Amino acid sequence: MNIYDIRRFGTVLFFVVSITVVVVFVLVSNSLVADLSAQERERMQIWADATKQIADIGQNPDAPDVSPENLEFLFGIIEQNHTIPVLLTDDEGNILLHRNFDLPEDVDSLTPWIISPANESYLRGKLASLEKRANVIHIIISPDNLQHLYYDDSKLLRRLSYYPYIQLLVMLAFIAIVYFAVNSTRKAEQNKVWVGLSKETAHQLGTPISSLMAWTELLRSTGTDEEMVREMDKDISRLSMIASRFSKIGSRPNMEREDLNDVVARATGYMQTRISSRISLTTNLSTHPLPVDISAPLFEWVMENLIKNAVDAMEGSGSIDVTTSTEGNRACVTVTDTGKGIPRKNHKTVFNPGFTTKKRGWGLGLALAKRIVEQYHRGRIFVAWSEPSRGTTFRIELPLQRP
Repeated sequence: MNIYDIRRFGTVLFFVVSITVVVVFVLVSNSLVADLSAQERERMQIWADATKQIADIGQNPDAPDVSPENLEFLFGIIEQNHTIPVLLTDDEGNILLHRNFDLPEDVDSLTPWIISPANESYLRGKLASLEKRANVIHIIISPDNLQHLYYDDSKLLRRLSYYPYIQLLVMLAFIAIVYFAVNSTRKAEQNKVWVGLSKETAHQLGTPISSLMAWTELLRSTGTDEEMVREMDKDISRLSMIASRFSKIGSRPNMEREDLNDVVARATGYMQTRISSRISLTTNLSTHPLPVDISAPLFEWVMENLIKNAVDAMEGSGSIDVTTSTEGNRACVTVTDTGKGIPRKNHKTVFNPGFTTKKRGWGLGLALAKRIVEQYHRGRIFVAWSEPSRGTTFRIELPLQRP
């Protein structure tokens, strides 16, 4: 298991644990809401029992168990409900009592039993809504006197019922913020490592490049084949250019308007004489100019890297096809090889720093190519097609400019 498989597993584990925690919190909150709802129903049952006993006392005031203390206790139960909205109706739907509703008009304290038309309309609407729910207790005063106690959730219960969903959103937002913060920090650290490594590489290449230049001058002075020395000079110049590119990583490159066909032709022309004769490298350039804002040295390096990877993937023989074209407002370059292919699960991870299938590779080439194409050229690079044992197509898309 490589580092990216481990990271992918860690990300999945993080989200699984986070979602599990969120679900547990929501379930616990819902359980608390359910317990509070059950307690409110018990209170309403006691309220209904007190109402029935008061009605029984009204029908039989001379009963031996009737005392002022009992009446005071029963009325206290009725009066102490300051939170749960209740509606008491008879069997014909007439409103006998109401409590704890936010009425549109104030109730006259001297005649609380008189309901104004506005309040009547409001309470009728509430009654119609409550009749559709299970929050009702039937009170049998007598065989021919049936009353119905409708009650709504208290404000506290209503607020708590929304709390699990608010909690869910807050926790999901927190998880997302933590994930993106950690991800951004990791990318920032990677960028610092990239810049430091690139500049150090450029610095280390400086001395051997100078030595190689001196050796070519010595070879030229000793009468060595001039054609061979010229080819060596080309490679040394190329190496100097690569060192210069590495030294400039981290700073914005100079972008110039050029025909993408010319840049691709230079890169493929250079690579043509530096790959095995058993590998066929063909270039199919667009018949129309493809003007783009481009850093030619950096983009040529991207093309060389893709071609080198294609050569490595074919292990000695095969064909590479480089094509330029347009699609809408984008200039496109495709590099297709007949190599061993890339598994679908690695189509994105091949661009991650350190990912490589080579025994001695660093896994930096495609990561640098992606940085150059996407950050500097505002384009895209991706695996357009790949099948095991058949080959791979890399595609680059750049914004097409007006001539």
